[in-house]
Amino acid sequence: MGHMSEDRTKEIIASTAWWPKWEQEFSEYINICERCQKANKRNGKKYWLLQNIEEPKHPWETLNMDWVTGLIPGGKENFNSCLVIVDRYRKSVRCLPFHKEDTAMDTALLFWNNTISTCAVPKIIISNRDSKFTSEFWTNLYDMLGTRLSFSTAYHPLRDGLAERMIQTLGGILRMFYAYGME
Repeated sequence: MGHMSEDRTKEIIASTAWWPKWEQEFSEYINICERCQKANKRNGKKYWLLQNIEEPKHPWETLNMDWVTGLIPGGKENFNSCLVIVDRYRKSVRCLPFHKEDTAMDTALLFWNNTISTCAVPKIIISNRDSKFTSEFWTNLYDMLGTRLSFSTAYHPLRDGLAERMIQTLGGILRMFYAYGME
């Protein structure tokens, strides 16, 4: 499908196959792979030290949430955005398709039906200051659940680096799919 990074792809190949001089051939291939060169762009961003976030002791205790918007509409319902939820304990990701035009209530229902009802009520949610997260509805929901919302600045990885990195990876995967006309 896609080469997420040279190191990760190399790790996958090493765990499943071997042949003489495979590492040399692998490096040569990665350097000339047209898909890799187009999709795995280097963004040149400089990253600072991340702020210390207390490590969760249980799955779904601390979540990062962020949006991927501006996607080419796809699927039966023509979704054009994605809510990315990252469990900081297991580093697992849930990508929930939605419409950019959805309301805070729609987003809360999506979150409830696909996270809280199937996993657990988080103690902390780290997210940017998107109006869907700062609305009175969401604020009341957090209070009722006993969840603390920790804000970060959009596109600034000091607090939300895990979700930002997952979104960058998701963008690479989606570019690979679109490059081959897949939906």
